[in-house]
Amino acid sequence: VVIGPEVPLVAGAADAVREAGVACFGPSAAAARIEGSKAFAKDVMNAAGVPTARSEVVDNPAHLDAALARFGPTWVVKDDGLAAGKGVVVTTDVERARKHALMLLDGGHPVVLESFLDGPEASLFCLVDGRTVVPLLPAQDFKRVGDGDTGPNTGGMGAYAPLPWAPPGLVDEVVSTVVQPVVDELDRRGVPFQGLLYAGLALTSDGPQVIEFNCRFGDPETQVVLPLLRTPLAGLLHAAATGELDGHPPLDWSGGAAVTVVLAADGYPGKPRTGDVITGSEGDGVLHAGTRRREDGGVVSAGGRVLSVVGVADDLATAREDAYRRVARVNLTGAHHRTDIAARAAAGELAVPSR
Repeated sequence: VVIGPEVPLVAGAADAVREAGVACFGPSAAAARIEGSKAFAKDVMNAAGVPTARSEVVDNPAHLDAALARFGPTWVVKDDGLAAGKGVVVTTDVERARKHALMLLDGGHPVVLESFLDGPEASLFCLVDGRTVVPLLPAQDFKRVGDGDTGPNTGGMGAYAPLPWAPPGLVDEVVSTVVQPVVDELDRRGVPFQGLLYAGLALTSDGPQVIEFNCRFGDPETQVVLPLLRTPLAGLLHAAATGELDGHPPLDWSGGAAVTVVLAADGYPGKPRTGDVITGSEGDGVLHAGTRRREDGGVVSAGGRVLSVVGVADDLATAREDAYRRVARVNLTGAHHRTDIAARAAAGELAVPSR
């Protein structure tokens, strides 16, 4: 059994499957806390010596102003629990940071304040069988809703892989300094991680530092990493679920690039408008997310991020053109998407800050 979303993993669905005697790709509830609690993730990273942003947990509004004074500018304010990628505010306005923190605290959610990390962001998915780590390709996603990284955070508006600007040895460095130490620390605590460990990273002038961990394949990076994987996925996931990754053959990748563009409903990332008819969404490379089929066979919108449209080609610029050509065929009233996914990378405008 492969469990996709984080909510059932944090709730213990993988534990129940394993107790029934069925191999499962997905961490236990105890190990899934690496995503389910930012405070737990920080504790694990600190114990493992993993580079990450300085942080502080605030669970009482009376302590908020003093804590904010120890950070910023820029302020990074996170919901300690699951928030579908929308519980984070990054701002140079202390009043906006304070307002978001108070909203979370008023709702009974502890707040995590973090120092801001410079440098481009990257995501690295790693298959883990409890001890062995097998990395996939690094990718970059786009969290803000608008072009030029403007507007509020979303669950992700697009992504591309691989990263032509990444320095040689980046994946090996992230595995050795971030992922393997965390996997070893969880194993030491008696909560071995089996499944997909996703490291969200800032590639800073001091080296890779962790922004967050996810305990599953995440949107929209999965949509650009998996199309480039030639190794059959089912056997790979089974090896992770059964503790046999160390004996699995090396992964086989296609050599090209992939770009995905998310088509979002009117109103997203706020309350999305739903029920509108979608046309032009047929064919390869168009992945349905927030859609449903009516009794008459028509496809209508049923969520915020409606479709993920993927382009694959020999190089990043051509993959980008392919994705946007497919996006142009889709019709959905009020829909919006970013027009700059992978644009700077394709133009050679990104680089990791020198150390």
